[in-house]
Amino acid sequence: MRAVTVPEPGGPEALTLAEVPEPQPGAGEVRIRVAAAGVNGADLSQRRGFYPSPPGAPAWPGLEVSGVVDAVGAGVSTWTIGDRVCALLPGGGYAQQVAVDAGLVLPVPVSVDLVEAAGLPEVAATVWSNVFDLGGLRAGETLLVHGGSSGIGSMAIQLGRAFGASVIATAGSPEKADFCRQLGADAAVDYRTDDFVAAALAATDGRGVDVVLDIVGGAYIARDLEALATGGRIMSIAVRDRTPAAVDMGMLMSKRARIQGTTLRARPLAERTAIIAAVREHVWPLLAEGRIRPVIDSVFPLEDAEQAHRRMESSAHLGKILLRA
Repeated sequence: MRAVTVPEPGGPEALTLAEVPEPQPGAGEVRIRVAAAGVNGADLSQRRGFYPSPPGAPAWPGLEVSGVVDAVGAGVSTWTIGDRVCALLPGGGYAQQVAVDAGLVLPVPVSVDLVEAAGLPEVAATVWSNVFDLGGLRAGETLLVHGGSSGIGSMAIQLGRAFGASVIATAGSPEKADFCRQLGADAAVDYRTDDFVAAALAATDGRGVDVVLDIVGGAYIARDLEALATGGRIMSIAVRDRTPAAVDMGMLMSKRARIQGTTLRARPLAERTAIIAAVREHVWPLLAEGRIRPVIDSVFPLEDAEQAHRRMESSAHLGKILLRA
C-alpha cells in the first residue's frame, strides 16, 4: 500500500510517498481502508524530527483517519466489515490502510461526509478531554479559545456553545475573527491588533473567563492568568512559544486558579479509549443532530502531502486540512 513516509527529518519536502506493507489487525483491532487522514500540528513536529511515533505505531505521521472497516481482528464484536468509521491513531494515518484498537474507533453518522469525518477524532477528543473533562467547563461559564480558526479552535467554539457556555476566541486576522463569530463565538479578538486580556475582561464585565484552551504557551500563560476568573482553569495543550512561562504565583493563589498541561497521543491506551467512549456518549449525538460539524479548510490527495503541510505552516487555513487516500 501507499503511505507518506519521512525518510529523514526536514521541511515539507521531506514527506515521501512510498510502498509499505499492508497492516494486519491483531487481536482487539480493526483494519480501516482509509478515505482520508487529518493533518495536525503534531504531524509537522514529527516530520521535523521532534515528535516520533510511540513504540509499536507506524513510523510515518497521521493521528486520525476516516474510512471503511475492511478486516476485523480476533475478539472484536463491536465493528463489522463495511462499517463507516473514523478513528484516533497513535500514528500511521497518512496511508491507504491502518490497523487500530477497536476502542479508538467511532461510527460516522450517515449525515456526515466520510472524507470530512477524518477531521473529527483528534479535535473532538482533545476538546472534550481538556475543556470539559479536565477543565470542567459548565453551562453559563465562559471559555477563551486561542487559535479559534484552527481545527481544534473551531471544534472548541462549537462544543462550548452547544453545552451552554459563552465563547471568546482569538485569531490572527479580521477575516479569521469573523470566521470564529460565524461558528458561534460570542466575541472574537484579532490578537495582532488587540489585547485579548482586555477584550476578555470587557466581555465578562471584569469577571474573567472560567476556562482557557491554550495552544501557545510561553508568554501567553501569564496573560491567560490575567484574563482568568476566580476558580478558573488554564488548559495548555501545545507550545508554539518556546520561551519559559513566568507565572505570578500570588495571582495564581489569589484566584485559586489551576494551570494544567496535557497531551493526547502519549496517554496509555486505556485512557485514550476512555476518552473516545466519552466523545461517543457526549459529543457524537450533537454531530448526528447537526449541531456541530467538521470544519474543513481543504483536501489534498495523499501524494500532495507536502502542499498540505505547507498550507498548515502558512497559518492561512480555516479549520481542518485533510489528505484523501
